[in-house]
Amino acid sequence: MTVSTFRALHHDRPAGDPLVLAGPWDAASARVFADAGYPALATPSAGVAASLGYEDGSTPPDEMFTAVTRIARAVSVPVSADVEWGYGLAPRELVGRLLETGVVGCNLEDSEHHTTIKEPERHADWLAEVRAEAGDALFINARVDTFLFGTGDLADALERARLYVAAGADCVYPILAPPEVLPALREGIEGPINMAAGPDGGSVAELGRLGATRITFGPQMQQHAIGAIGELARGLLVTTG
Repeated sequence: MTVSTFRALHHDRPAGDPLVLAGPWDAASARVFADAGYPALATPSAGVAASLGYEDGSTPPDEMFTAVTRIARAVSVPVSADVEWGYGLAPRELVGRLLETGVVGCNLEDSEHHTTIKEPERHADWLAEVRAEAGDALFINARVDTFLFGTGDLADALERARLYVAAGADCVYPILAPPEVLPALREGIEGPINMAAGPDGGSVAELGRLGATRITFGPQMQQHAIGAIGELARGLLVTTG
């Protein structure tokens, strides 16, 4: 599937029918999700970090790009990669490294080092440079961190989203936005909106009903899997002990 086809998956969707993207953290989980029928995948930086033994936000860029390359190579469906704040790379280098991995899209957040939210105009200018370097070759999902590291103000989130769409973002991701503000976000934002769901069908359905275009899960699929492995491990110790 090409980036244009991936981009088209986000548009003209019936109300209440969001695009649901599973979040692989390694090649094995990517194959499981692709075999289950997901049309595309979106890596979570926190899940990949955990699989490599790092805290969220601490993965060295080279290791993140290598992990993403393995994931993209393992499946035939398109993969979008969460590359956090871009690791301080110049737009040309960032785009080049992303395209080398084989992904069709990326998450780019408007905070730096998972601590400080950027001025929206400065971030919009940077996104415009990334878009200029990428052309149509990458689907850019612009994460809005107002509800994570910012003021939590709806007006701020809307202004950031509008600036990022104007700069060339294909989709905006107001991470941790309360579900009750999603209708206002939907009304005030042109284009697709990404929301994060819990690993349950009810959460996905509710966010779709409220106006989400695209659903991802952050690290929750990886955390759910690790929890299941922990239960298995403890059960086997009881059985054999």
